[in-house]
Amino acid sequence: MVHVLSGRVLLRPTDPERSRVFYGDQLGLAVYREFGTGPERSTVYFLGGGFLELSGRSEAPPATDVRLWLQVADVTAAHEELVAKGVEIVRPPVREPWGLVEMWVADPDGTPIVLVEVPADHPIRHRPGI
Repeated sequence: MVHVLSGRVLLRPTDPERSRVFYGDQLGLAVYREFGTGPERSTVYFLGGGFLELSGRSEAPPATDVRLWLQVADVTAAHEELVAKGVEIVRPPVREPWGLVEMWVADPDGTPIVLVEVPADHPIRHRPGI
């Protein structure tokens, strides 16, 4: 069995500095570490139980079949904060039929990001009788 110690999502943005502004300043992710120098340096952000690394540069935006799923404590507060920071909201918060509250944004290259709130009464939080 592979014993995984840590994991991260690796994105190669078309404009690394623009993506650092989005993930660091607008989305508010905390920096775990940076390596390299100048505008092409790599930045690794905390993502709860994992990491997001912006590294290198791509000539074309990534395929949109890769998505980031980020759980937040309060999606309504996240919505207000992101709107105030000028982030374009693809879809405002909606309680889905499966019970999660989801809001969609996209990074500067179009990578879809879903911010999810798990309500207190959702089965993800507890299972009656267990």
